[in-house]
Amino acid sequence: MKKTYKIEVDCANCANKMEEAAKATAGVKDATVNFMTLKMNVEFEDNAEVKAVMQEVLKNCKKVEDDCEIFL
Repeated sequence: MKKTYKIEVDCANCANKMEEAAKATAGVKDATVNFMTLKMNVEFEDNAEVKAVMQEVLKNCKKVEDDCEIFL
């Protein structure tokens, strides 16, 4: 399953850090962050609990960029 989320991030480097953090989250098959459109596309592993995984993605993103936001 793929979903798109609106994000808030200050710079392209920060967006790249968010993308790497999202990709490293359990339950995420792939993730891309587009700084220009302020969107994150996430592809989830089969049988992943989307809401729980996205809570972890947000936590992991905040570890690398504490002022980022993902609108779930």
